[in-house]
Formats: sequence, C-alpha cells, structure tokens
Amino acid sequence: MTYVKTEIRTVSRLAAPLVITQLGGMAMGMVDILMVARVGTEALGAVSLGRLMVFGISLLGHGLLLGLDPLLTQGHGAKNRQLLGLTLQRGLVLAGALGIGLGACLFVTETVLLAVGQDPELARVAHRYALVQIPSLIPFYVYLVLRQYLQGRSITRPAMWVVIGANLANVFLNWMLIFGNLGAPRLEVEGAGIATAITRVLMCAALVVWVLRTHLTDDAWIPWSRRAFALRGFLPILRYGSPLALHVALEMWAFQTATLMAGKLGTAELAAHTVAINLVSFSFMVPLGVSMAAVTRVGNLIGKGKPKRAQLASYVSLGMGAAFMVFAAVLFLIFREPLVALYSQDPAVIALAVLILPIGATFQLFDGVQVVCGGILRGMGNTTPAAVFNLVAFYFLALPLAGWLAFRQGWGLAGVWWGLAIGLAVIASLLVLYIWRRGPARVNARIAEVA
Repeated sequence: MTYVKTEIRTVSRLAAPLVITQLGGMAMGMVDILMVARVGTEALGAVSLGRLMVFGISLLGHGLLLGLDPLLTQGHGAKNRQLLGLTLQRGLVLAGALGIGLGACLFVTETVLLAVGQDPELARVAHRYALVQIPSLIPFYVYLVLRQYLQGRSITRPAMWVVIGANLANVFLNWMLIFGNLGAPRLEVEGAGIATAITRVLMCAALVVWVLRTHLTDDAWIPWSRRAFALRGFLPILRYGSPLALHVALEMWAFQTATLMAGKLGTAELAAHTVAINLVSFSFMVPLGVSMAAVTRVGNLIGKGKPKRAQLASYVSLGMGAAFMVFAAVLFLIFREPLVALYSQDPAVIALAVLILPIGATFQLFDGVQVVCGGILRGMGNTTPAAVFNLVAFYFLALPLAGWLAFRQGWGLAGVWWGLAIGLAVIASLLVLYIWRRGPARVNARIAEVA
C-alpha cells in the first residue's frame, strides 16, 4: 500500500503541470472557436474544416516526435547524458525537416475539402485559415521537442508557464485580428489563423529563452557534431515514432472523418459537432496530462531497472485517468445546456449539440483509459499495439458503423457519435488487456543501454 501511495503522489506531481499545459493548449483552440462563433455559423464551420486540415497534417509530425519519449525518459532514468544530448539534437533537426515537408501539404487544403464534398465557400475560407499557419509549423515542432525533453527529465513547469502566457497572447491577438480592433483590419477566420501562428512562434521563443537562461540542458548535453545529423541516428526515433504517428493520425483522422460526415449532414450539424467535440476534447486534456506523466514515470522506472514498479505506476495512472473521466461525464450530463450556450445562440445548433453531448459523456471513460494506455506503451518503447488497435477499431468498426447509422438508418449526427463511442470502447478494452498481459513488468531490455 505504501508503494501505491508513493506512485499516486509521484504521478500526481508529474501530471498536475502537464494537465495545466494540455488544458492551456486546448484552451487556445477553444478560444478560437468561441470568438469565431461570434462572427457566424458559417465562420465557425470554416474554422472547423480548417483546423481539421491543420491538425490532421501537423499531428503526423507530432506523432513522429513522440518517438523521442522512450529514449528521453529511459535515458534520464539511466543517467545516460550522451543519449539525452544526442536525442535532443536529433529532435531539433527532425523538427525543421517536418515543418518544411508537412507545411507544404497545407497548400492543397481547399482541393482536399472540395474532393470530400464540403461546401465550396467554407472550403475556400478554410484554405486561407490553413495557409497563414504554415510558417508556424517549425517553431511549433521545436517547442514540442523542448517540451518533451524537459518532460522526459521530470521538468514540467516551464512549458506550463509558457502555455499560460500564450493563452493571454492568443486572446489578445484574436480580439485584435478577428474583429479588427486597435486599428487592425477585420480578418475574421483568417485573423484567427494568423493569431494562432503568431502565438506558436511566441511559445517557441519563450521556451527556448527559458531553457537557455536557466541552463536546463547543461547536465544532459554534448557538443553538436556530425552524429546529430547522421541518418542512422534517426532510426530509433523513427522506429518508435512511426507507429505513434500512425496511432495519432488514425485517431485524429477518425474524428476528422466524423467531422466531414457532420459537414455532409448540414451546416447546423457541423457547427453542433464542432461545439460538442470541443467540449469533450477539453475534458480529455486531463487524462492526456496523466498519460504524459505515465510516459515519464514508466520510462524512468524502466531505465532504472524497476519494471515491476513501472507496472504499478501504470495501474495507478489508469485509475486516475478513469476516475476523472467519470466525473467529467457526469458534468456533461448535468450541465450540457449551459455549456453549449457558451458557444452558440443558434437554436438548431444548441438542440443538436445538447442531443449528442450525453453520447460524448458515454465515451469519456473509454477515451480517458485509452489515452493513458498509450502513454504507458510510449514509456515502455512499445508503440505498435495502439496503432494496430486504432486501425482495426476505428476503420473496420467505428467509422463504417457511424456512416451506416447516420445516413442509412437516419440517426444523423447521433449516429456518427455512437459509432465513435463504440470504437473507443473497443480500443480501451484491448489496450487494458494488453498492458495487463504484456505491460512494463515484462520488459527485459532497456533502451537507455543503447548509446
């Protein structure tokens, strides 16, 4: 019991700043939605489609960079300074390459949206929203690399304070650029995109300055050399990161496909879906923060050669994530009408969003459990199972079922959400079973032993 209490305290200490960081990151998107919604339902739909493309593309890079986690966390546990320094350098190089390559993909935003049957005017506006964010991708990825480096070493507060400051900057920039305040042009949807891009650059700059001024890399750094650019040095990152990129992409694309289904149902359905998904995504940030804490704790313990203790930390993390999501589900059931009213005053949008929020409450528990499981597997360096389970559950079950219920059975938006709920339930069940049978207690080799 003493070990359980210790793990609860340790995971909670790691998770608290990470939860605030994730909530802060989500809050920026939430503010965009809230402020653009004041422009009109069409503007809200355009931002929803634009975000679909921006995050769908950028999360591919984010997923690849998550391949740094096992190397950083286990390297820190084993006190392997060389592995930590080289991994950080390779992460920064990879951030630049990803920012250029994936940024180019956003030039086809309008073409892709039109090809999947979206409204031409919404697609045109969403295209402009995406284009203005291309220059911010490299700074965004550099910020993520530094955040993961610090997180892997159990340093979680700098990113938290940076994202809090970024939220203040984002609100101000949105207010100025969306509505044309302080002499700025009224740019509406495009203004929201520019505000997001500027905020990302500020986040990157702030964290770089913080790391350099406080010497947070001094005890885990080696001088730059050719090794940081050698292609074979990126193989471990890609080996762990590729399944993670696939996992993140499969999950995000599943929800984006659901957004496209909502868009084909109608403008009000798309707006209602956007409001509801924004609400459930906000609560999702808490177990996501717990998941990130699990990455650090499980990886550090494996690096120290304590796999059984890492298994205990896994169970504690799962319990914490599940408990919060039960609480969040109850809140969504009780307060769904006032929560929806924060976003829109359109009666049709409110009625649809209130209808589907109880379904969102249903899959809250499964969503929280599956994301914590994913963090445990990242700490282990075993990143393939989550990608496989996402592929099977979403694309062979959830999305076909969602389409059949929504369009063939006439359930509309509720059918889309029930399909997602069933898919998440299957993924969570498979991941819990996998961790129980093949979790950290059965890890033999340590990544940190590899220089």
